Amino acid sequence: MGQTNGVRTTLSSRGSTVHYWSLEMLARQAGADLARLPFTVKILLENVARHQTRAFATEDDLLGLARWNPRAPQPGEIPFLPARVVLQDFTGVPAVVDLAAMRSAVTRLGGDPEQINPLVPADLVIDHSVQVDRFGSPAAFAANVAYEYERNRERYTLLRWGQKAFHNFRVVPPGMGIVHQVNLEFLAAVVQRREQDGEVIAFPDTLVGTDSHTTMINALGVLGWGVGGIEAEAVLLGQPLYLLAPWVVGCRLDGELRPGTTATDLVLTVTQTLRKHGVVGKFVEFAGPGLRHLSLADRATISNMSPEYGATAGLFPVDDETLRYLRITGRDETLVDLVERYTKAQHLFRTDATPDPQFSEIVEIDLGCVEPSVAGPKRPQDRAALSEVRQSLHDGFPKYFASPAAKAVAEEKRRFDSEGGTANEAQTPTKTLVAGDPDAAPVPIEVGHRHAELATGSVVIAAITSCTNTSNPSVMVSAGLLAKKAVERGLQTAPYVKTSLAPGSRVVTEYLKNSGLLPSLEKLKFHVVGYGCTTCIGNSGPLPDEVAGAIRDNDLVVAAVLSGNRNFEGRIHPLVRASYLASPPLVVAYALAGTVDIDLTSEPLGTDRNGKPVFLRDIWPSSAEVRDVLAAALTPALFTESYRTVFAGGEEWRALPVPEGNQYAWDTSSTYIQEPPFFADLTANPAPLHDVNGAHVLAMLGDSVTTDHISPAGSIPKDSPAGRYLIEHGVEPKDFNSYGARRGNHQVMIRGTFGNVRLRNELVEREGDWTKHFPSGEELRIFDASERYQAEGTPLLVIAGKEYGSGSSRDWAAKGTLLLGVKAVIAESYERIHRSNLVGMGVLPLQFKLGDTRKTLGLDGTETYDIGTLSDDLRPSAELTVRVRRADGTQSSFIAIARIDSPIEVQYLRHGGILQMVLRQMTHRR
Repeated sequence: MGQTNGVRTTLSSRGSTVHYWSLEMLARQAGADLARLPFTVKILLENVARHQTRAFATEDDLLGLARWNPRAPQPGEIPFLPARVVLQDFTGVPAVVDLAAMRSAVTRLGGDPEQINPLVPADLVIDHSVQVDRFGSPAAFAANVAYEYERNRERYTLLRWGQKAFHNFRVVPPGMGIVHQVNLEFLAAVVQRREQDGEVIAFPDTLVGTDSHTTMINALGVLGWGVGGIEAEAVLLGQPLYLLAPWVVGCRLDGELRPGTTATDLVLTVTQTLRKHGVVGKFVEFAGPGLRHLSLADRATISNMSPEYGATAGLFPVDDETLRYLRITGRDETLVDLVERYTKAQHLFRTDATPDPQFSEIVEIDLGCVEPSVAGPKRPQDRAALSEVRQSLHDGFPKYFASPAAKAVAEEKRRFDSEGGTANEAQTPTKTLVAGDPDAAPVPIEVGHRHAELATGSVVIAAITSCTNTSNPSVMVSAGLLAKKAVERGLQTAPYVKTSLAPGSRVVTEYLKNSGLLPSLEKLKFHVVGYGCTTCIGNSGPLPDEVAGAIRDNDLVVAAVLSGNRNFEGRIHPLVRASYLASPPLVVAYALAGTVDIDLTSEPLGTDRNGKPVFLRDIWPSSAEVRDVLAAALTPALFTESYRTVFAGGEEWRALPVPEGNQYAWDTSSTYIQEPPFFADLTANPAPLHDVNGAHVLAMLGDSVTTDHISPAGSIPKDSPAGRYLIEHGVEPKDFNSYGARRGNHQVMIRGTFGNVRLRNELVEREGDWTKHFPSGEELRIFDASERYQAEGTPLLVIAGKEYGSGSSRDWAAKGTLLLGVKAVIAESYERIHRSNLVGMGVLPLQFKLGDTRKTLGLDGTETYDIGTLSDDLRPSAELTVRVRRADGTQSSFIAIARIDSPIEVQYLRHGGILQMVLRQMTHRR
């Protein structure tokens, strides 16, 4: 077919002309049927066509994708260079640190540091650092902002410098919103326009982001997903991602949601259904007549949860609802016109008459079968109908509800209900039970001069938070309306409930104000605590001392109810073991009830001023009420005004010092920001690859070791290597902050690598970051052993079982591995992104041949290893000989497969990592 210049054509839009690569012409030349291709495949096809002239893609790549087979996609990988990158601050700070370090390295090599800039446009939204320290008062927001700046001043100063020093790089300051909602409401264009060689080029807006919920943007027809920090940095510097040809699962929606159900109920149903079907690593694309009944915000709620149902992305095609959303959010009419004309010309616009594409698999969901639900108590895919929540709590923590007394109480309630009574009339006292004392009474406490009883099942955190739901005006207005009706009936939230409202953008606050609903939320203690990702990532802050003490002293299983997307045990708060994902109005309802050990379909939330029971059905807003409020309160002007100064930030941001110069002035005394050593000894040309000889095993690990086990995350224990480092540098434990906040300091992060308290290293008997040093046999912390090995000049290995590196694609899982002195990892199988990240950091991933394991080969980690035949002519998937020498003098060998899966990855390994390769290429071009 030849190069794709022959399929370039033009399109007129609002008085201007744009050039684009015509999918219709391309399909005609390839003899392919464009109508049968999923929209996901068509977007990727345009990307390959546009970049074929840059030598990223070959004609075979293009033809193979154009003739995509839904049941057997072509083998090999295709290149994908997104239009832009979106970062959040936890993952964005290390990226800026690496770019700054690259500028320092270029200077040392005699080059111009101004060469180092993002080649692909990048936006960083600071949204992960705010914590809910203060709540339940009008002063909460200002206090939390003050704490945030106090804790993160050094990090924010670095970002202020990056905002000024780098081209193609923008920073959205703290307090503006959650990255995904800002992306949806403001940053995304759907169709991009760029000037290239004097012409304006139009192409689909695509992106990758350093947060797993980047997928929310797929609701707008923008293909994007989360990647690791290393992959994101590579894209920033103009390197494509290499993907397997997509396996696309069609999710066909039919019918319409029933009154009383919300988008949250729908997404929990979708998550449960798709997780059960199995879509991990696949692309999901939504189709069917049910789409016409879903607003863009409803779609965003579904796309956001792609990581929870396991898909790479969950795409909704562009349609009339997309255009409506662009207009209501204040996008320029010139852009809206281009989006409509371009997507229709490219067969990327869906109507009710558009036939469903041919998918690899199809899953069908009837919207009419969705019912009010929550998910929990430990996983987002564990959906429970409202009437089943109590049972899900009992099933999740059976020892707390297994006594004869508990069963008798439950049986009495069932008997009473079956005889036609109502729960509030029952005389049988309901006892909540605690471990070790099944008949114990609830624990009396006093919080804020109010008396209460805390028990197993009590809700201690009720948070309207996270990008999943705060981007959806219908569920936010529903929460406000429910609060208004509750206040009118005289209901109050339970005194032990830590309430919070963390909107995804300032637009949310404005329409809640304009509709008169915010005061009602505030009367129930749902004051705005900040704009950012809070409870969902564990930034829920401390519980009141009285509550925390009662939980600890009485071994209570207490609950959090949040409008979030993650609820794994221990994630929300260390003292909260049961967590439920729920719609914002249900968050308010459970705060009023004060417990999840309740059936909200039949039991009252409380009593009104006259002592009359108030049920959830009494205060649940109707669909018509929600529509009326939205029609009056939601206008394009609201969005344009809120985002008019989005990059300027608040007074605190503008008051921060902005370091001068095109190079960052590293402060060796900083405990937050340090120049990483990745480029410290960089030479103009890479050294030849050579064999690994005399290596010892740092960690011998089993199956399903995740990046949560490898990468530093969460709080920093004071007796850990990272804690000792901070204390030695004058930081008190109360000021440790978190590993996430200190990702810009490799000295902290390397000390926390493999630092998970549940890590099981087979070299030692105890859990945690312990290993055994050889040949001494001394048990040491993994970091301390690494220090000794490196001082001795001994290379290191990690040996593992199946699915090594599964979980979130944390860049420090690979960076920390490298800095510990690990030259290679040998595993039975790898999670895709972590394998890629290891190569990107210059660590060799090896895979046992099928049938071989550490156990079948008799490996126990005490041996010395040599990895031979490593040279510059290494080929993808090469078989390498690993020689093993045991302490008793015996020797053996086995064959391992080099999981270097493409020629470009060989180059990454040769250069010691992808960033080193890019840096050398840039300096050679000068």
